[in-house]
Order: sequence, then structure tokens, then C-alpha cells
Amino acid sequence: MRWMGVLLAAPLAAQQPLVHPQDQVDAAHRAIYQRKEDKKQAVSALTREVSAARPGAAAGKVARSNFIDEHVFGRMERDRIPHAPPASDEEFARRAWLDATGRIPPYEELTAFLGDADPNKREKLVDKLVASDGFVDKWTYYFEDLFRSGQRMGPGLNLFHYWVREWLKLDRPYNEVVTDLLTGAGKTSFSSPGGLYFARDFVKAKDDPETPEALDLVNIPDTVDEFTVTYSKVFLGLNLACISCHDGKGHLEKVNVFLAGKKREDFFRQAGFFGKTRQIMNWEHGYQANTEYTVDDLAPGYDTRAESILRIPRSGGSGKPRFLLSGEEPRPGRNERDELARLLTGHIQFSRAFANRVWAELMGFGIVEPVDEFDLARYDRRRVPKDWTLQPSNPELLDALAADFQQNQYSFRKLVRRIMTSSAYQLSSQFPGEWREPYAAYYARKFVRMLGAAELHDAIVSATARPGAFSSGNQKVPMAQQMSEPKKADARVQGFMKVFGQSNRDEMPKKTAPSALQAMLLMQSKVVTERVLAMNGSRVEQLLAATADDRELLERLYLTTLSRRPAAGERETGLRALAKDRRRGAENLQWALINSPEFLFNY
Repeated sequence: MRWMGVLLAAPLAAQQPLVHPQDQVDAAHRAIYQRKEDKKQAVSALTREVSAARPGAAAGKVARSNFIDEHVFGRMERDRIPHAPPASDEEFARRAWLDATGRIPPYEELTAFLGDADPNKREKLVDKLVASDGFVDKWTYYFEDLFRSGQRMGPGLNLFHYWVREWLKLDRPYNEVVTDLLTGAGKTSFSSPGGLYFARDFVKAKDDPETPEALDLVNIPDTVDEFTVTYSKVFLGLNLACISCHDGKGHLEKVNVFLAGKKREDFFRQAGFFGKTRQIMNWEHGYQANTEYTVDDLAPGYDTRAESILRIPRSGGSGKPRFLLSGEEPRPGRNERDELARLLTGHIQFSRAFANRVWAELMGFGIVEPVDEFDLARYDRRRVPKDWTLQPSNPELLDALAADFQQNQYSFRKLVRRIMTSSAYQLSSQFPGEWREPYAAYYARKFVRMLGAAELHDAIVSATARPGAFSSGNQKVPMAQQMSEPKKADARVQGFMKVFGQSNRDEMPKKTAPSALQAMLLMQSKVVTERVLAMNGSRVEQLLAATADDRELLERLYLTTLSRRPAAGERETGLRALAKDRRRGAENLQWALINSPEFLFNY
């Protein structure tokens, strides 16, 4: 675990333990021994609460569409677990548009889908969505949050943004993308987008260099350690932070059995793949450009006794590269980062971790939770002692997803398509009968998720037909998810998105729970209140001009905002409001729909 407390700010010379090192280590671990929220239970409870107010789902038999369904429904059938019926077309359409593109369905496309009698229309819709520009927009934003593409990338941020868009547009194999992120070299701001991922984890050593070449501005060993923790969490689903400071034995048995068997030297040897990699902060005319670097591989190797700013003193041992999961070392004469990329992306855990991460985004929570804390000693049902708790809820399903991902040449689009075309994904969020918490681990219903900050903003923009104007590189874009940097939005939009959980892109992104502050902001923010007014070409202004019939106006308001038609009671209430004051009634109705839980959540 990363060294915490007052020592973080102390100069190197002052970093002596104030108390016994073991006491400091124990204090640092106190938080991880505390019981964490069970994400399955939290998402299940939220779904039960917010789904109750929605119109009922149509009953129907669930067909098994692909291997995902064989694993999900086969397990439920074996254990006699009931499940939800299929989602209605309206429920599925909104879900699919939001999950694939981060946007709610456009009126014309939604009504065409709802009126289509083709039994394969859902599969065709998924195909269209994953091939769309909206797919590139939404998932570029997602990966930029995941890769923490923020101000630490400096002037290279736009380069990184367009690089991510390009590989998503081309559906470049994800193992090649990760190889670029692990092996990038050169002047990061101008020539090496992949190198920016390593460079953003820099640990600054001092303000002014003591050598003419200015090679001492960055603490390279600490930077390598930070990046090793980062890429292991993101690409392998393993949190190595604790063993970056000490052996796992005596600390991690209650947290992660696999890592409890690892030593700090194992971390050093994993970090050793970057032992020859330098990150040189550019120093020009007596000034440092602390977001601009040159990355090369001319260092002598990983020093296991180097001074540390962030961790307890390094304890020595071998720094010779060795892959933590297989014990393999680089082949002689090969670039060690190239070898790391080969070993990491070729290991099944790479595919498992990514498939699990994408599954969590689309299905509510991962087959393994948290997604970046796999315990490989509790993974395999065949090797785990009977008195141990298995970590994954369905390891056979996750292994099948990982194998399919590999067989499809690490195609991200095909992975998303595979999940979205399964009947498991297409279950309703409503559940007939009594819901029991153990059902959650079976994915016996579709679980709701709150829209991300940028998704919510763009849903408001789409519903009201009032686009924004954001800077992205040298152009203006109408949607928040098209921005290269969230901090380029105006202060009002920044504040709105921060309340709804927008990542600062300095830390790993986290899901934000619903709150009273969010409800108040939706009611009062000009991001909403100005857009629902019948002016400046808004949706309400357009509908008032285009429709003479109040029933048609009401139906189109519902379809463009909630992606469904109003229920009988909603129709009656809406028509009364329109009859009293057509303009004010339409404005109030859209404001109320945007402020409903149904707009805030994806069902």
C-alpha cells in the first residue's frame, strides 16, 4: 500500500520513521480490513427501489442466444433461481443506446425501432450502435477516465485523445493498444501517445536540477513503482499496492490470499520490466516543463535500494524482471518492456480482467468485485479448498468471456456486442414476485445504474435539443462526451458534472452514489432549467410549434425524454397540465421528466 500521512510531504532527508515501521504498516492497512460495501447488494437494493415505480415489463419466454446465456440461465436452472422476464422494446432501446453510445435514443430512430416487426431487430440495433460515432464518443470518454487522461498529460492530452478515438474507430485489437501503452517512447507531448500513460505517473523529486542534464527532477524508481501499481490494476485486475511496500505474509491473508503469498521482492521484479526506462522532464532555458517528458530505455536497471519519496525504505533483493503471474523472465537480448507487453497481454488474466471490467459496465457489477482486486488463490473452483469462499460469482462464465475475447483477436466491439446481444443483458430490471438478495449473484434481473456525469449532461442536451459548445482540440463539439478534457467545460457544467461523479482524472474513476445534492441540482441548475424553456430552438419550443394535438405533444415529450410512451395515469395528469397552460405545462412536464429517477438511471 502507498506510504501515507505526513511523510508524503517531507523531504528525503527527513523521511525517518516516527514510530516503528511495523506500526506504520499496520496503520496504513486498517482501512482495507474494514468491511467493504457489497456492490451486488447495493446495486440490487437500488434496482428494487427505483424499478418499482416504472410501468410493468411484458411477460415472455427467454431464449438462450449465445454462450453467455448457457452459463447464466444454466446456472439459474440448476440452482432453481427464478429470473425476470425479457425487457420491453422501450426498456431495451433506451438501455442499449445509453450503454453503447452514452446518449438517449433520437425520436425518429426510436419510433422506427418500436414499430419494426423484425424478430431480429434488437441484434440489428446493437450492430448499428456499436458501429456508430456515438460508440466512439462514449467509450473514448470512458477509457480517458480509466487511463486518467488529464492535466498531468500536459500538451500531449489532445494527442492522446485522438489516439484513443482512432483505435476505437478502427476496433484495433486491445492487446496491441495495451502494448503501445506499455512500450511507448519518445517525446511524449508530440510523438508518443502511448508514452503519455507512463509519463503521467511521474513522481517529482525536486524543483531545480543538480546536474547539467536535469536527469534528477523525477524520482524514477518511485515513478516505476507507481506505474506498476497502475497498469497491474487496470490491465490485470490486481492491486499490488500493498506488496510494493512489504511482503504480503502477515498482512494480506484476510484481504487477498494470492498476494499474501507474495514478497516485496516479487513486486520489485515486476517493476523491473521498467528498470531501464527513464522519464526525463524537459528543462529548457532554466525552466521545467513538468508535463512534458522524453521516455527512453537507457537506465541501468531497477535499484532495489533506491531512496523513496512515497514508500518505506526499499529493502533490497533482486530487481531482475520476472512476470508475477508466470515467473517468466524476458528473453535474452529483447527489450524488457516489449517482453512485459508480450507476457501480460498473452496471459489469460489480462483477458479475464478486461472482460470482467466491461461486464461490470454493462451488467451493473463484475463477476469479480472489486474489478481491480482479483484474488487468484480463490478464483478456480477446482483448486479452492471447500471451506474457502470462491471469489467470482461465475468463474466458468468469466473464463468463457475471456477465451471468446482472445479468439476474436481482442476486439472490444465484439466483446460489447456479445454481451449486449445475450438474453441475460436483455432481461427486465423489474422482477415479478419476491426478490431475494442471493439472486443478485446469478444476474437474475437487469440491474439499474445511475448515468455517468457526462452521460447525464448529454441526455439532458439530447432530450431538450439544446446542445452545448465545448472545446476539444481545435474544434467545438456539442456533447460533453466528445470533450478531450472535462476541465475545458465552463464552470457551471464542471460543477454539475462534479456533483454527479465526474473523475478528476488524477485518481482511478469511482462510481458515485445517488444523493440529495444531486436531486437539488437537477431541480435548480440552469443546465436543466434553461433548456426546458420554450425558447432558443428547444425541444419544447419545437413541439409546441409542430403539434396541435395535446396527446401527440405529450407522447413526444415522453418519447424524447424517457424513451417510452406515457402510462394511463401519466397521460391524464399531463393532459390536464397542457389544458391549463400549454406552454407552461409543456415546460413543467419536461422539467418533471428530467427530474424523475427514470431519467437519472439506466434500466
